[in-house]
Amino acid sequence: MRIFVTATNTGVGKTHTTLQLLDIAKEAGLRPGVIKPIETGVLGSPVDGSKLLSKCQELNPNLKSLSIEDIVPYQFTLPAAPYVAKGETHIHLKEIKKKIAKIEELCDILFIEGAGGLMVPIEKDLFMIDLIEALDAKALLVAPSRLGCINDTLLSLQALQSKGIAHHWYLNLHEDRDSFFEVSYPFFKDYFSDVPLELASVFERYIHPDVA
Repeated sequence: MRIFVTATNTGVGKTHTTLQLLDIAKEAGLRPGVIKPIETGVLGSPVDGSKLLSKCQELNPNLKSLSIEDIVPYQFTLPAAPYVAKGETHIHLKEIKKKIAKIEELCDILFIEGAGGLMVPIEKDLFMIDLIEALDAKALLVAPSRLGCINDTLLSLQALQSKGIAHHWYLNLHEDRDSFFEVSYPFFKDYFSDVPLELASVFERYIHPDVA
């Protein structure tokens, strides 16, 4: 199974969420694997990718042979959207799929972490949401708890629905945590009834969709 961890925007907590998912998968008896196909703002070694590599190697010894280049095949210095950060480099889906195939031989479940939000451009006519589709993955949308999260969450969910991408979502209680339950939660509760605040429960919906 492939789960693509995406978000409503940058700085919402994709890496934090992916690290938790690796632990949750291990606790469920699965051998987790991870890849972050593209990371920008890299000075030396990719910060997010290094955290992911260290964690997955700790949880799944099969991955000890992997290098940071396997986990983050495309690394760019400029902290910008991949389309801008890559300059003249072309990002090849075939190369990303090759890395995924290598990792999947060593794990039971693969977490793919995106860069930025769903509409972040990779190539002129290829966006992050298209990468989810091209990799035949289910999506996990990470939404923030800060003011404005209602608009951002609904727009992102609408984008996933319009593409017919199987998905669940998770509200990362990080920013404006104290005010969230007064400012944003009442709408989420009335609109969705079930507001996904527990990541382990969301993960169960992927593993046991019949009882979700």
